[in-house]
Amino acid sequence: MAYSTAAKDAAEYKRMTEQPVFGLVLRLSIPTTFSMLITSIYNLADTYFVSSLGNSATSAVGVVFSIQSIIQAVGYGFGMGSQSLISRRLGEQKKDEANLFATSGFVASILMGALLMAIGLCNVPFLMDIFGATDTALPLACKYGFWILLGAPVFCSSFVLNNILRAEGKATLSMIGLCSGGILNIGLDALFILVLKMNIEGAAIATMISQIVSFLILISFFIFKRSNVEINIFKTSRRLGDYVNIFRVGLPTVFRQSLGSVATTLLNRAVRPYGDPAFSAVSIANKIYMLLRSMLIGVGQGFQPVAGYNYGAKLYGRVRKAFNSAIVLGTIYGVTVGVLLFAFSDFTIGIFRPGDTVVIDNGGRMLRYLSLSLPVLGYSTFVNQLYQSLGFVAPATFLASCRQGIFFIPLIFVLPALLGLEGIIMTQSVSDLLTFAVSIPFHIYILKRIIPKDPVPRQS
Repeated sequence: MAYSTAAKDAAEYKRMTEQPVFGLVLRLSIPTTFSMLITSIYNLADTYFVSSLGNSATSAVGVVFSIQSIIQAVGYGFGMGSQSLISRRLGEQKKDEANLFATSGFVASILMGALLMAIGLCNVPFLMDIFGATDTALPLACKYGFWILLGAPVFCSSFVLNNILRAEGKATLSMIGLCSGGILNIGLDALFILVLKMNIEGAAIATMISQIVSFLILISFFIFKRSNVEINIFKTSRRLGDYVNIFRVGLPTVFRQSLGSVATTLLNRAVRPYGDPAFSAVSIANKIYMLLRSMLIGVGQGFQPVAGYNYGAKLYGRVRKAFNSAIVLGTIYGVTVGVLLFAFSDFTIGIFRPGDTVVIDNGGRMLRYLSLSLPVLGYSTFVNQLYQSLGFVAPATFLASCRQGIFFIPLIFVLPALLGLEGIIMTQSVSDLLTFAVSIPFHIYILKRIIPKDPVPRQS
């Protein structure tokens, strides 16, 4: 068994540090992109099936999405912090430390998810009001949010398991776990809402059940030794510094996801005076854009373990090639999808609210604005992910805060004051373009100062 484990570790190290970089990034990006696609599709499935219940129900799902973003912030924070540390430790061939960070990140995510669940369930109506629910959507948001909060510990820990598998280059196993839950979610949505008439609670219960199934599949890969990295609860770290390190490295993701929740809340509150049809249009357009952006994030998640692994192995030339590969893939995708989204924006919104001219008009205009920023969205995302995967927390956190924080928050107040509803629907696109501009000098700096051109170890 020892020889088998050592042989597996050696084979994985050889694959991550010797295979041609572009092909390796592409192979890892395909399952991660597909995973992100399925995850976003089942989020959209909730919106699609719930939209049949009316604009108030659609608005309620948009409100609860802010809660989901907070849960994701915690899960992804521990997950991405663990992933970065694990991939670099594996590159340095320090497997025991990789195992320690995997176990500790997993345990911490369960505990933090339980804390979020307890706090949230005690304050459901208050939270729904704070996050922008209209009077008609508030009761529905409370019903939907209850079940989402109940599943918080499972949601958080699933994100960590998923990122551990990606850290060691097992993106296909990660895809199996996520996609199984996502496909199940779509089927349960149809069953609970259309057949059993469970209305909005059916959508929430479907999401919770699918997440539990996804968690069980992901944890089984560790139980049955499909993963090279081990999770052993009895070897959970007792050093506070290890948890601080995981959280510190995951901080950019926490900021990114938390500010996403803040941005969604401010967007909801800004559009609330315009009524449920406008609220529904913005909610649907935002979900569609997140689906498209999630595929770019999937490409980034494919290159991150390659970058982290090779940075740990001091193969800096491969780190640069991994980043450049992601840029090529992301730009091709962004340009292609941006053109298609601009051309078919009204049609896309109409799939969710056929015949609702107000929703289609407002949602279509928002998608056209967003299509303008799609070609450069990958670049700014990958610069941010590069800093994080190499462990440079401060610049990664700043970049993560730009898109839906530093730029979005002032814009969501200024543009609507100047342009009304038109200002609301163009805010995210303007914020994305400003984030792209800021990312350029950070890209130049990391290439000149941090990652040498030659794959020769730096002298400390």
